Amino acid sequence: MDAADLDYRARTLTGCIPPLLVARLLELGHEREVEFQAGRGEWFCALEWARLLGHRGRREQALEVLAPYIATNWWPASRARAELLEGWGRVDEAIALSRPYAEAGDRLALVFFARLLARHGRSGEAFMLLRAGVQDGFLAECLVDVAEAAGMDEEAAALLEARVEAAVPACSDPDCNNLRMEPFNAVGLLATIRERQGRIEEAIALLHTREVTSVNGRGQLLTSVYNRDQLADLLARHGRITELRAYAASGHYGRAVQRLAEVLEEGGDVEGAIAAYRTFGATPEGTWHVAVSLSELLVRHGRGDEAIEVMRALAERPGGAEDWIVHTLCTLYADHGRPRDGLAHLDALKARSGGKEEWEFFRMRLPLMADCGLLDEAIEQARAHPEGDTWYAAWALSDVLAEAGRTEDAAAVLEQHSTSDGPLYAGRLIDLGRIEDAVRVLQQPRTEPITPAWDGDAWDGAYCTEPPF
Repeated sequence: MDAADLDYRARTLTGCIPPLLVARLLELGHEREVEFQAGRGEWFCALEWARLLGHRGRREQALEVLAPYIATNWWPASRARAELLEGWGRVDEAIALSRPYAEAGDRLALVFFARLLARHGRSGEAFMLLRAGVQDGFLAECLVDVAEAAGMDEEAAALLEARVEAAVPACSDPDCNNLRMEPFNAVGLLATIRERQGRIEEAIALLHTREVTSVNGRGQLLTSVYNRDQLADLLARHGRITELRAYAASGHYGRAVQRLAEVLEEGGDVEGAIAAYRTFGATPEGTWHVAVSLSELLVRHGRGDEAIEVMRALAERPGGAEDWIVHTLCTLYADHGRPRDGLAHLDALKARSGGKEEWEFFRMRLPLMADCGLLDEAIEQARAHPEGDTWYAAWALSDVLAEAGRTEDAAAVLEQHSTSDGPLYAGRLIDLGRIEDAVRVLQQPRTEPITPAWDGDAWDGAYCTEPPF
């Protein structure tokens, strides 16, 4: 085995049996296949098989399963072993295994190692390891977490205050109020510390300091939604509903009003929660931000027709016929026994488009037609659609067939697109008991060169050009 190859396959879920299908194999009783593949370099099989053996008390065998992967010096494998060891009470072994990766500068390993230390009474040591990296938002968040257990809140606060004070203007424009700050989340983390110290007013004041956008230390724009969410949660936790109402009314994104509605609903004031959403939704752009949340609230309380009306009104607004809005509406129609109304809405959209219907909208017809007993007609129309021979059309059609219990047909639809729809096709084959065929589809050799690992939490300006994006 090779660490770069393992990392590529685990990151992209290509050329391997992905976690969901490993779980499916185990669920259907194919333990021997998972065990076999674990010994052939299938990481996700090895991970689940080791966990299963550990759960059954076969601990040394579990460690043996992971041994070849750990021998490559691939951190995820060592982390998995450390987690098993910790769970079995062998904490010193877990710490010894993780330490070299943390000391080598792997930031993911450092955070894991610090939290491991903190969970076992060594928070002070964890704090000292993290403090040098406080300019990194990922490490700073971990530092604030371990500071509480270490009794070092003031030390953490001092580090963050220094970073806030060191913030500089994001650009040379004299009218620009944005600041470049490292870590980007310094204000929010400092507010977290002040809140748990009981200094609520200071925390609130801090969270009010951010405006529409801020820029982190590497020039990337960040909306203030991060802090506004935190402020809404803080006000809710401390029962400051009047302030939360005022804050919700001043927001632009609907996050604060969502938190207000949640508090009201949790307190039994469903009508108040609905009114909060409707009031915010009456503003020029408000309905775009709260319509889905309002419809979900109405559904939770048995008011499905009202939920449909909320989404229908949004979909019929100028510019409202976006695919995600129409999809939400059609799903509501289907869930509440009104598939023909959903089809009628799609017919009206198609008529307004001169009789043309892009696949993104046509695919919404498939489950609605199936609910109306028109599945064969839906399949015929899908195949006649201009995009009906694409991989994404096959995906949608396969889902509808599978829902209808036609698993053989669902697999057949995907067979010619097995390169693009490999995991889905393999899942259908597994359901049919064709395990060897499923594994063969998933283990197609990679043709692209291995690219370096991309750390999604790095905030270093790097962009990923391969899935997962």
